[in-house]
Amino acid sequence: MKKVSIIVFSSPGCSKCKQARKMLQNVVEGFEENYFSWKEVNVLNELDYSVKMGIVSTPAIVVDNKLVFNKLPSPAELKAYLNKILPNGNS
Repeated sequence: MKKVSIIVFSSPGCSKCKQARKMLQNVVEGFEENYFSWKEVNVLNELDYSVKMGIVSTPAIVVDNKLVFNKLPSPAELKAYLNKILPNGNS
């Protein structure tokens, strides 16, 4: 199975971005198997890419090249979305 790509777009000094990173890590680790690959992108270092993805504020979460959350979601919202896109809801 191809891994689901998750990108957290953040900016320096953003406390909600730090929360998003920790929350994403906790939610992803809660799944039984390693379905996800994720990374963090600093919008200041990757401005063109951020604009291309439609990022207007941070934190933002892109899943498989689609902007899914343009603000910090709750852990339940993120988990529900990830469960929805995985075959057979594999959490």
